[in-house]
Amino acid sequence: MSRNNRQLRTISSEFNTRDDGGNLSIEGYFAVFGSVYEIAPGMSESIAPGAFDKTLSGDIRALINHDTTLVLGRTKARTLDLRTDNYGLWGHIDINPNDSDAMNLYERVKRGDVDQCSFGFDIIEEETEFREDGSVHWTLKEVELYEVSPCTFPAYEETSIAARAKERDDLLKRKNEAWKEKMLKKLKGGEEEC
Repeated sequence: MSRNNRQLRTISSEFNTRDDGGNLSIEGYFAVFGSVYEIAPGMSESIAPGAFDKTLSGDIRALINHDTTLVLGRTKARTLDLRTDNYGLWGHIDINPNDSDAMNLYERVKRGDVDQCSFGFDIIEEETEFREDGSVHWTLKEVELYEVSPCTFPAYEETSIAARAKERDDLLKRKNEAWKEKMLKKLKGGEEEC
């Protein structure tokens, strides 16, 4: 998988809305450490603690459904607060009461109509594990985070499955080719044991 392709991941979350004397906000976890997300049969992924450590000082946006025209908050403007704890990546978005899109989302989250979230990122470092059952598991060790989004429908289910399936197939092909090459070398060597 090309590290130049932006990735999207979606999780179910328990977002909360808050009204602190007229200061409205949405908050919840945008990612959970150690949870195994099934991408598709035979492919899974998890996020390691520390994966966001180097990226949280950047300028990150909170969007609605990954739409760059619907900005809810931004770390640079201090209307989005992101931090990690032992559980995962937690976020707090200050809702602008003069923004009808933000208010509409606030009400949808409040009613429970929108309860999933997603984040957009590039993979900087990951670990690939081929398991005995034939499945592949990726652990994200470091990412560059660009945005977080409360989502109606997760984009991840469509976009990342195809990308990860191709990556898995390419990795398995390379692994099998390396094994064949190793066995041929051993056979040509004559007396070496397999």
